[in-house]
Amino acid sequence: MELRYWILLICLGAVWGSAFIFIKIATPEFGAIPLVQARLFIASLIFLPVLLQPKYIALLKPIWKHTIVLAVTNNAIPFTMFSLASFGSDSNMLAILNATTAFNTMIIAYFWLNETVSLKQLFGLILGFIGVIILVNPESSTTSISSAIFCLMGASCYAFSTVFIQKNSAKTHKLVLIGWSVIIGGIILLPFTLMTLPETIPSKNSFYAVLWLGGISTGLAFLGYVRLIEKIGAVKTSTVAYFLPVFGILWGYLFLDEIITLNVIVGCATVLIGVFLATSKKITRYEGKVNAT
Repeated sequence: MELRYWILLICLGAVWGSAFIFIKIATPEFGAIPLVQARLFIASLIFLPVLLQPKYIALLKPIWKHTIVLAVTNNAIPFTMFSLASFGSDSNMLAILNATTAFNTMIIAYFWLNETVSLKQLFGLILGFIGVIILVNPESSTTSISSAIFCLMGASCYAFSTVFIQKNSAKTHKLVLIGWSVIIGGIILLPFTLMTLPETIPSKNSFYAVLWLGGISTGLAFLGYVRLIEKIGAVKTSTVAYFLPVFGILWGYLFLDEIITLNVIVGCATVLIGVFLATSKKITRYEGKVNAT
């Protein structure tokens, strides 16, 4: 793989890994659902000028049902779950638990697509769950059980959407599929947002956090992701998942003064080794997308 694509891949991991600190900053003032609404709205402003072109509107017609499913399972629900999880967890834990998407994808693909699972993958799955237990053990973790559950629910949604894309939308135009799912996700959330608006105007820092989440971590990052898929393929692009926990821990330490405990290091390493083993056998004809929060 060319150096420029390695650079883009690492940058994508750094940007997606940064999303968790901005979720941690903005959620308390915006609220979980309004934050996601604002995030999707800002990202939509980036996609709309492109997607409203006639050629892209024509490409939407055969897949509009798929975009609705992904709007819910890949944007509205998981974004909200990770925002809710931020109330009881450090940002680095959100990033680490997001990596469980790989395990969930393997399990869903096994039952839905009849994918075979090797002993090495099974061992990776077990190892990954051990890592999760280390991270959320009440005796040694500051992460609440409810926050861990929200993270795992969000990761499960990401996994479902990945397998859904593989099964139903392998040959669709990725920019159209991803872009319209972001836009439609914002539309679906609107009535829920109106019922949960914050009582006071959020601070300037929270608005800056939302601008980053919507404009950079969602809008521009997804454009970069589509670019990578087109140039190096979805399988190689999926390796961005290994960078998210690393950058999530780094950004949390640098900008939120989060403590990197031995528990975090051991748990993260265990999860990443489990992810590596569990995903060592790539799904054939994979053209889905890696998910980020």
